[in-house]
Formats: sequence, structure tokens, C-alpha cells
Amino acid sequence: MMGFVKSKEELDGYYGLGVREFIDAKMLGVMFETRMEIVERLLPPPLELPDAAGGLIFIAEYPETNLGPGYREAALFIRCKYQGEAGSYCLSMPIDSFESRIYNGRDIFGFPKKKAEIHVEKQGQKARGWVERHGVRFVEVSVELSGTLPEMPPQGPNFLFKGSPRIDLQPGFDGPVLLCRHQTTVEMKSVEIGAAEVVLRESQDDPWAEIEITNINIGFYLISDNTMQPGRVLGEIDGDAYLPYYFKMTDFFSG
Repeated sequence: MMGFVKSKEELDGYYGLGVREFIDAKMLGVMFETRMEIVERLLPPPLELPDAAGGLIFIAEYPETNLGPGYREAALFIRCKYQGEAGSYCLSMPIDSFESRIYNGRDIFGFPKKKAEIHVEKQGQKARGWVERHGVRFVEVSVELSGTLPEMPPQGPNFLFKGSPRIDLQPGFDGPVLLCRHQTTVEMKSVEIGAAEVVLRESQDDPWAEIEITNINIGFYLISDNTMQPGRVLGEIDGDAYLPYYFKMTDFFSG
């Protein structure tokens, strides 16, 4: 029986997994364009501006994982660069199974996970999904599917930040803030595309509406096997400079 202190066998089994696998992932989403001044305001240093301002929204259902039962998840990414390499920065990642996934996504990788109600469905050629927290349905996506692709355009790595806020309640972090690089490999099984609509509503805790979508490049509904690969630390960054960007990780209250 597993207890508070894990045995060597239990630890060996856990670390022996090596990767995080999501089998038959169903993902509804859009790739969009926005204004460069918005991206510039939202990217923490030392991330660099992309060649073109844009990003990705997805709402997903994961029926099966190698860590246990499946769950639903959504995310908002904007494009960026680091030392010339193109990638993405995650602004928000709602999840409907908070307790069982917080350690993997937030503590290990640095994704900004928050508990939410998430819905995604496909009926015939119509796919739709939404995310809701604190009574606000702050994102809705719908796609009228009309064609297929052999695969989606490559997304590159995610650039993530990891830091522990100070225990004495002063501004800053108890230790270094780390810039990390991580990538998920996606083995496509089917990709349907079509015209999409996105509604972003104002929310104090989930300000997705801060992103002004100027154009939707593609709406999609895909089924794939996704594998989160091991990430790596790129280096320590200036914690004082990062502090204003940190609070996407939690609902913010300043008294």
C-alpha cells in the first residue's frame, strides 16, 4: 500500500515513465493573428518578439493518459522567440481535473493551470467548446468543418518559467526563476479544418479578452497521440523583472 513516504520501487516506477502520453487526444482550436503591441506587453523578458504576432487556442479532451484517467484541458498560447528559436509562451491553461494534474503540469513543467468547467463536442461537421470559471464563460470556440489536412503546421517548443514565491510575503522568489524549454510531439490521426468563430469575454481572473484576435488563420478539430517530452532548463532569469508576469499562475487579489 502506498503511503506518505514512497518506496524505492514506487519512485522507480514513477520516474521510469519518462514521458507523459495522451492517447486519442481530441483537440478543437484555432490559430489566430493579433497585434504586435499586445504580444510585446504580454511576453516576459528574456523572450523575444515573433516574426508575426499570433497564437493558438485549444480546448481538448484526453480520454486516456499514462498517468491515470483522462480529463479536459484548454490553453491560450502566443508566439515568441528565444535566442532566435521560434516557439510559444502559454498565458493560461484551464483544466477540469485540478488535483490529479496540478503536480505534472504546474510544478514540473510550469504551465499556468487553474480549475475550470470545460466542454468540447463534435456533432457531424460542427465542433464547439467553451471554458467557464467563476460564472464567466470567457472563451467559446466553434468550427464549421469543411475539409481535411494530412497534418497541422509545426508549433515548435514552449518556453516556460518556474519559480517559488517568497515565504516571508515580500516581493520576489525564494530562489532562482528558471526559464525552461519543453516540447510535445503530436502524432496525427485525423485533422479536420474549417471556418471558425471565437468569443472572448471579459474576466478578472482569466483575461483572455486581453488578446485582440485580428484574424483567424485556421479552425481545426484533430485526433492525435500526444507525448510530452522531458524539458530542460535554459538558465536563470531576473526574478524582479519576471514578477509582474508570474500571477497568471493564480487568481490575483490585492486587497
